[in-house]
Amino acid sequence: MTETHVQHSRGPASAASPQPAGGPSAPGGTAGVVARRRLRRSLLHLVLAVVAALYLSPLLYMLVTSFKTSAQAGSTTPRWIPSPVTLHAYRTVLGATDSPVLRWLLNSVLAASAHTALVLATATPAAYALARMRFWGRTAIFTAVVATLFVPPMVLLIPNFLIVNQLAWVDSLPAVVVPGAASAFGVFFLRQFFLTLPGELEEAAEIDGCNRWQIFVRVVLPLTKPALATLGLLAFLANWNDFLWPLYVLLSPESLTLPAGLANFQSANTIHYDLLMAGAVIASVPVLLLYVVAQRWVIEGVSRSGLKG
Repeated sequence: MTETHVQHSRGPASAASPQPAGGPSAPGGTAGVVARRRLRRSLLHLVLAVVAALYLSPLLYMLVTSFKTSAQAGSTTPRWIPSPVTLHAYRTVLGATDSPVLRWLLNSVLAASAHTALVLATATPAAYALARMRFWGRTAIFTAVVATLFVPPMVLLIPNFLIVNQLAWVDSLPAVVVPGAASAFGVFFLRQFFLTLPGELEEAAEIDGCNRWQIFVRVVLPLTKPALATLGLLAFLANWNDFLWPLYVLLSPESLTLPAGLANFQSANTIHYDLLMAGAVIASVPVLLLYVVAQRWVIEGVSRSGLKG
């Protein structure tokens, strides 16, 4: 009876001790899990590579075409590798007297940079006040600001032109810099970012004797670099790519920005695709370089601004 009791008491322990074949602790099971993860990761990378190739192929073909001769660029049979490689299109575009592309490029850089600075200067304090300060009518003001995002830009075309004309800014860079500098989207975007900042930082600064302006400049702004970089890039792109408004307010060829100037250049060279692609490359390079420089802050700013509504 004692032996039977001992065997009965050892039965569950001895039955639970063996590991099933192919279980998680078995070498074969672990290797299978790792292999499946690697396969899924490889398939994901393959899909992403295909999608990236689809998006990059027009840009690559634009770049390749800019180094072709006029005959190759206008050929009905597309060729990815130009033969011979020539800089004729760039020399023609940059040396054209009736189409000052370099002047247009300079005008676009100055206008977009000044516009970006004004957007950041107006949107940042407004967004901070709507996000972190308590005052009567704050919700109503923010609702009115957001409501302006639903107004079609075409509705404001004539009123803005009348204002610019009264200020004698027609055919000058302030005409494409100042309108739109009070960005409703910038206020909304930065407000969402400010709401993610912990309030304890401002309380600690206030205990140390900082006033509201010092808290804003010394505590909040250093933490807002990702959002400011993102908004700055978006504002720069919006002004850089603006096409319709510069055509209305910039009249002389020397005052045009790059998109408006390239539109006139395209109408004069409708069959010279190598020249058109060279102009498009010149217009794309500054924007791509700006994004490469600000990429890290842009990704962080977009991710953090969507954390809290």
